[in-house]
Amino acid sequence: MAIARPVRALALAAALVWCFFIWQLLSPSGTAMTKDKYLSFERDPNLDPTGEPEGKLVRASEDYAPGATNSARINATLLALVRNEELDGMLQAMRDLERTWNHKFNYPWTFFNDVPFSEEFKKKTRAVTKAEVRYELIPKEHWEMPSWINQELYDESVKILEEKKIQYADKISYHQMCRWNSGMFYKHPALANTQYYWRVEPNVHFFCDVDYDVFRYMQDNNKTYGFTINLYDAPASITTLWPETEKFLAEHPEYVHENSAMNWLTDKTRRPDHTKDANGYSTCHFWSNFEIGDMNFWRSKAYEDYFNHLDRAGGFFYERWGDAPVHSIALGLFEDSSKIHWFRDIGYQHIPFFNCPNSPKCKGCVTGRFTDGEAWLNREDCRPNWFKYVGMG
Repeated sequence: MAIARPVRALALAAALVWCFFIWQLLSPSGTAMTKDKYLSFERDPNLDPTGEPEGKLVRASEDYAPGATNSARINATLLALVRNEELDGMLQAMRDLERTWNHKFNYPWTFFNDVPFSEEFKKKTRAVTKAEVRYELIPKEHWEMPSWINQELYDESVKILEEKKIQYADKISYHQMCRWNSGMFYKHPALANTQYYWRVEPNVHFFCDVDYDVFRYMQDNNKTYGFTINLYDAPASITTLWPETEKFLAEHPEYVHENSAMNWLTDKTRRPDHTKDANGYSTCHFWSNFEIGDMNFWRSKAYEDYFNHLDRAGGFFYERWGDAPVHSIALGLFEDSSKIHWFRDIGYQHIPFFNCPNSPKCKGCVTGRFTDGEAWLNREDCRPNWFKYVGMG
């Protein structure tokens, strides 16, 4: 039996549409289209040639040798919160940073743990560096859940966070770590006379040779904080963080700097769903597994008052407030934004994100790559907002 002409036409049209769909999936341009819809930039600035930052730079010299009598090192340290069982990952991170930077400047390493370090950990970490190495125990009063946290409420809160699929919600040690990194680490007696720190975590990678003293760069160029990666957070983990911040600001409007990064913190155009779900906070934050900072900022009255307010509110335990959004909100509000520096020349990876500049000093990472994970991870990049509201300095 002959097929009616309209049916034949419809079948042909369906076949053509199907062929076009298959071509889009398999062709290079189709793949690019699928990926590009998640990209944050038309062109990632890391694709442009990257040199050293502007400003005064201090180079390595014999005054940076281990044990130098007239040491050029300032009061700064490489800092890591790490467990004995993370030794292999810590050694890998140390080797990378020693190779790319610290073998020239020999700044001390300071390790923190809530239990004593093993002799194996001490022996193997000392073998990786010529610099001084210090091993410190965190005081219990800095680590344990504070007395004002209600255990039953905490247990119920964990269940709610798990239902929302918030990572590490059920790990008390993760909540303790976030609180310690937010407002306790700089109070440790071992850091009483230390001003600057470079935070290093196990299993991170460093890709680029850095030939200047980064701590002197911070000091000589009046910088408070340095970052490499700038991300969005999970709104469900910090639902009440911004409302509590607003309560604090209502009591202390004098702490907000006239050149703050308020617009970066409250932007609602790029990820309006995040800003809505986080009750007014864009969730943009500096990814604090890498941070180079001046502890005088954390020791300031503005930050201490802010941290104490948050600590009493209980969100480090009843939610999963991380040190990254807490640090970032404080910096974005209380500091002159021109004192916050993007270290674009320091190649860095913490799975699954990269900072990989276009520089002959870098090897082992793909220039301009933000992630080697799923394409949708590209939309987690909040650098465009930082550059829009603050710049690339």
